[in-house]
Amino acid sequence: MRILRKKRVLLVLFVAFVLFLFLNSNWMSWFYPIHYKDEIREHAQTYDVDPFLIASIIRVETNYQTSTESRRGALGLMQLMPDTAKWIMDTTKVSKVSLELIRDEPDMNIKLGTWYVHRLGEQFQDNPVAMIAAYNAGPGKVNEWIREGVWDGREQTIKQIPFGETRHYVQRVIHYYRQYTKIYSQF
Repeated sequence: MRILRKKRVLLVLFVAFVLFLFLNSNWMSWFYPIHYKDEIREHAQTYDVDPFLIASIIRVETNYQTSTESRRGALGLMQLMPDTAKWIMDTTKVSKVSLELIRDEPDMNIKLGTWYVHRLGEQFQDNPVAMIAAYNAGPGKVNEWIREGVWDGREQTIKQIPFGETRHYVQRVIHYYRQYTKIYSQF
């Protein structure tokens, strides 16, 4: 008898939990959180970039884990390569900061990464799919693919991206972008 009672209690608790999730209008945000909203919002507004795109890139790059450094040496939330970060600082006339600060300070990393996404937007005529691919593989590679007809830069032809890592990366960023824009009415 006790076992049946415990099972009923557990079942009722489970059903209550499920109902709570579905009745709560923002329950999906538990599965798709956005951290550093203020920093993303500020820099996205400054550089006229979609904040959901920045959040999606961060989610795929590091899942919002600060002080991250890849095997290849990419730094911080947005996984900026050191040479790219230095080039951004030189180009934007941002006062130079150490690579450790770029790795460990979310605001600086998001600022530089968002500026870079803006720059990719200029280079790829605001084609978000090509921008995402260029963020991963580099703008030179993506320009080469488009110029040589390997890939046309469209979402419908992502499967033609010759680098499996970049193809998967683009698909994941687009997935998170769609989830974020469905879940969050505004940024």
